[in-house]
Amino acid sequence: MSKPIHFSLFDMKSLPIKCIPFILILLHCFDVNAQNLRWHLQKNGGIEWTVKKNAKHTDQIEMSGKQISAIITYGVNDKNNLILKRKLVFPMLRTIPNDTRGSLIRDFDQLIPPVLIDGTALDEQPVAFSINGSVKVRSEIGNVSILRELFPSTDKPAFIEHTIFKNNGLKPVEIVVPEFDQTDSTARSKGVYGTYLLNTKIYGTGKFILKAGEEQTYAIVYSARKTADQPYTFSSVYESLKRRNFVSEITQQLVLKTPNDTLNQMFAFAKIRASESIFDTKNGLMHGPGGGSYYAAIWANDQAEYMDPFFPFLGNAAGNESAKNSFRLFAKYMNPEYKPIPSSIIAEGTDKWNGAGDRGDMAMIAYGASRFALAYADTAEARQLWPLITWCLEFSRRKKSADGVIASDSDELEGRFPAGKINLSTNALVYGALISAADLSASLGDKTTSTNLLKEASVLKIAIEKYFGAKVQGFDTYRYYDGNDKLRSWIGMPLVMGIYDRKEQTAKALLSDYLWTKDGMLSESGSKVFWDRSLLYAVRGLFNAGMTDTTMKYLKYYTAKRLLGEHVPYAVEAWPEGDQRHLSAESGLYCRAITEGLFGIQPTGFKSFRLCPYLPAGWKQMSLKHIRAFNSDFDITVFKIGGKIKILVEQESGKKQEINWNGKQAVEINLY
Repeated sequence: MSKPIHFSLFDMKSLPIKCIPFILILLHCFDVNAQNLRWHLQKNGGIEWTVKKNAKHTDQIEMSGKQISAIITYGVNDKNNLILKRKLVFPMLRTIPNDTRGSLIRDFDQLIPPVLIDGTALDEQPVAFSINGSVKVRSEIGNVSILRELFPSTDKPAFIEHTIFKNNGLKPVEIVVPEFDQTDSTARSKGVYGTYLLNTKIYGTGKFILKAGEEQTYAIVYSARKTADQPYTFSSVYESLKRRNFVSEITQQLVLKTPNDTLNQMFAFAKIRASESIFDTKNGLMHGPGGGSYYAAIWANDQAEYMDPFFPFLGNAAGNESAKNSFRLFAKYMNPEYKPIPSSIIAEGTDKWNGAGDRGDMAMIAYGASRFALAYADTAEARQLWPLITWCLEFSRRKKSADGVIASDSDELEGRFPAGKINLSTNALVYGALISAADLSASLGDKTTSTNLLKEASVLKIAIEKYFGAKVQGFDTYRYYDGNDKLRSWIGMPLVMGIYDRKEQTAKALLSDYLWTKDGMLSESGSKVFWDRSLLYAVRGLFNAGMTDTTMKYLKYYTAKRLLGEHVPYAVEAWPEGDQRHLSAESGLYCRAITEGLFGIQPTGFKSFRLCPYLPAGWKQMSLKHIRAFNSDFDITVFKIGGKIKILVEQESGKKQEINWNGKQAVEINLY
């Protein structure tokens, strides 16, 4: 039996001529223009699905506020009738046992008396769905248009459905909105704070005559509270305004502008999902992954490693505060015996989870805290973080093997796939942490420690090459652990950390059909499992390695599928596990694939960073506007004039730096 031919977009010249037609057919499957996309971009921002007859389809999306998260299933059945289901999570209404999944969760699908239009019960058949920080459903019944908007409260444990009826005809229309106010209770013995009350109430009830052109609104509010808390009267208009203000604020910071509108919109949406999943707990603001399971808790990977280094770039106050809180909570578990800090701190910061042992969590925390401290650019905060960073680095040193590499019990996949006793991910993170910790130490005035950390990083880099460098399935790339003989998606980690010794073969391996599929990047060759987090790390690393045009083709395909395909509009966690949940940190990783990947930004000091923007061949210009890192507000614009590349850095103060760039070596930018 002959072996299959594996390829990437940049080695087709080496293929036999007879194979080229088949390769071109396969590449067509990865062409954005060839995708049969359900959704389309809207001119005013957002995306829309225009419903066709007999087009049965459902999807789900997660949206969050500081006291609630909502997983909404929406769509149409085979008769084009509206499907709408609500799974609501109340993270601060803790249940027993008060563990990782101890949030009050309820499906709000009770029968509610229907609205009557001219005496006939409302039976919606949507003509379009749209998403832009909320879910909107547009329907038409005769001359009456119906616009239903669904969104969480920004700061209360409530979910709102705000509906507007409009009479587009010439004759008056009668609208009857029924009264409904139902409260259910939970068992006292199952709640940390006793009994919880769950309420569904219709606001704006009554009988209304709409003349031509007139509108009428009503709202359904789903909420929960402790019995000791007083009932609250909601205004759906006010709640809608707060949600829109939140979305607008996020949209106007860290703005990506490229010739590709799909990338721009996906980036804008990723900022929303990454920022909304922050919960106001008894231990302060805590960013949480979501997904119906992970709330009022933090993880060394999702928060410390993925999200926290991103928030300073966005300048979101809640995000930065949640990052500081996460490191404060992890730091509480430092100890003189160097027992591992737990992987997760749960239940509003009152308990811990360490079921998978040391997953390389100390490497994750040291890397994330160093990057955050540099970009956040607050000397006092950096000095508070320094003991945690140095403790985590010392923990890693104590795990060093005779081969000079760092051992850990597992990796972040927690045994789902084998990782041996020493894995590539943990070691790449330690290397990255040493580099950024050296930069941070220098920024704090300790040049001696900085020099020593850089020397340590250099030694570890050599050890990584000796221990992990290997030929795997025909590629001179990295084995993930000793004995590993299958390609793994995390082999892109060295590229992210600036180790390029095996970049060409690693790039080919990542983009080969051993790992890359039409649905996502496989965790391991031969499996059917994919996790977006490793794909987004790979994209970031491929950009860092200078594989710009090839990487952009794959990123465009992936972006179109996630934003405009069948399950939209965010990066997902995994499949089949979780059925592609919209965990929030994956959206943060998408943003970092742009900021640190495409633009090649790496913090080096409180007012400095390395910049290596990889402008694709077909683009004349790209920019990031209102970057808020380094205690600044500045823009980066990269443009091509007469075949030459120029970089323009403009600060809000009016100061400008214009650089003629060779397109290869990173440049050092200092903000003044």
